[in-house]
Amino acid sequence: MSYDLNKFFKAISDPTRVKIMELLKDKEMNVGEICQHFEMQQPSISHHLSILKNADIVKDRKQGKEVFYHLDSICIVNCCSGFQRQFVEQKE
Repeated sequence: MSYDLNKFFKAISDPTRVKIMELLKDKEMNVGEICQHFEMQQPSISHHLSILKNADIVKDRKQGKEVFYHLDSICIVNCCSGFQRQFVEQKE
């Protein structure tokens, strides 16, 4: 799968989205659980989650009426290594 570095870095440039990523690094959570860690309303958190999903950083899974979100560590590794390949000269 090819990842869009521009989308990736734009998505992680916001402190709220980075905090969401930190919350999701160890376990999946629904939007209500994520909201408990912020002083903002659910529509704002959903907007941030949408940006992270659009950049393939966060994936979701439906269970009944609930939607659970989890971090896609493969995307993070591939984007960071792709950025490194693009801009850092490899020394032999």
